[in-house]
Amino acid sequence: MNVAEVDALAASAHAGQFDKIGVPYIEHVRAVAAGLVPFGDELVMAGLLHDVIEDTDWTAVQLREHGLPDRVVSAVEAVTNQKGVPYEEKIRRIMTSSDATLVKIADNAHNSRPDRAAQLPEEKRTRLARKYRAARDILWQAAEDRDIEAIINIVNPSLLDELRERRP
Repeated sequence: MNVAEVDALAASAHAGQFDKIGVPYIEHVRAVAAGLVPFGDELVMAGLLHDVIEDTDWTAVQLREHGLPDRVVSAVEAVTNQKGVPYEEKIRRIMTSSDATLVKIADNAHNSRPDRAAQLPEEKRTRLARKYRAARDILWQAAEDRDIEAIINIVNPSLLDELRERRP
């Protein structure tokens, strides 16, 4: 499968779904995928599909049967929430895969965009900001600064100052 076919698959799978602020969900996965363009088509595909196992009826087996490369499906599986697994444990599991780490950094960056957060109720905005910052504190340890910068330059440039602050 190529990126256009995977985009169509993601659009079909997420049809009728909306994110926390009421935007069609496909816009989120496309934004995540855009941040992964510097890393090649397979990571773009993983970005497009990063929530498909978790939020739709698709399974990893079906994705493989549709011809998606194992690298793509493995990254998607790694970022998929598992019932009963605490968020911080999930983040630490993701860090065992460099591909999944980059996908999750792009996902986190998009979820952390100030224009998106501003549309949430204050309590939820504050809670999610803490959650996403804590995840970045862990995830960013597992990636090269240049790779993080490449992603956030595309997805959420407001995080550049945070990235610079963590450098020695």
